[in-house]
Amino acid sequence: MDGLGRRVLVTAFDGWNDAGEAASSAISHLRANGSYETVFSIDPELYFDYQYTRPHVSIDGEGKRVLAWPEATLLKPARHTRGTQLWLLTGVEPARAWQAFAAEFIDVALREDITGMVSIGSMMSDVPHTRPISVFAGSDSEQLRTSLQLERSTYEGPVGILSVLGHAADAAGIPSASLWASVPHYVAGHTPSPKATLALLDRLEDLTGAPVPRGDLSAEAAAWEASIDAAAADDEEMTEYIRQLERTRDTWDSPEASGDAIAQEFERYLRRGGDGPSKPGRDDPRR
Repeated sequence: MDGLGRRVLVTAFDGWNDAGEAASSAISHLRANGSYETVFSIDPELYFDYQYTRPHVSIDGEGKRVLAWPEATLLKPARHTRGTQLWLLTGVEPARAWQAFAAEFIDVALREDITGMVSIGSMMSDVPHTRPISVFAGSDSEQLRTSLQLERSTYEGPVGILSVLGHAADAAGIPSASLWASVPHYVAGHTPSPKATLALLDRLEDLTGAPVPRGDLSAEAAAWEASIDAAAADDEEMTEYIRQLERTRDTWDSPEASGDAIAQEFERYLRRGGDGPSKPGRDDPRR
């Protein structure tokens, strides 16, 4: 794609930006289905609070105990291929020194001639699990919004490390876009969410033009949805709540939906004691 160029850095982090583990699972899926080499890793001592993000101990093949520290790593494809290449930046959201953290990775991205960046995240939203997962695709770059038909976020409020990296990339002349999947907030016990991961990867392929393997994600997404259906079947209150969300989503998606119809649906939702949901897929992209 002309807008993002041929070396696109895809970023996702564990933590606040990763509802249902949808974004981190998307990066893990790309990494597992490709061959990558480490380009750069930060020093964890500078950026992590070990009382919040603790190191993990494991036993290796030789029976030795090994400590694994929290990390953030930039990876490149091991083999050069024609067309768009997806580089990866993944790890744990840092606890401190976010500006320095972003500066380190943007310096490496400039050195490696990265031409564009796509941040992927996921958030809990008032959306039904029975409908397609909404993915907000946006950018602060007018050029990218025009060439890739993206939207401009109007969100104001707290942000995660993805926003800081995107801001730093734009300031350095690397055009950036973001993808945010809306994960049903009532499925916290059904994590991870392969349906949301699949939606992010579908949109990433659309945005970059790079082929993205799906593997067994479609079957896993169907099984995930079926497991929630089964749980809801035993809970009349949950079933009715999901039906309310479905009606709201269908109203928004209907091609003949008018402003009056949408307003009426909101009024009905509020009378039922709802919290006044935003449009599915548009509610609070944390950029």
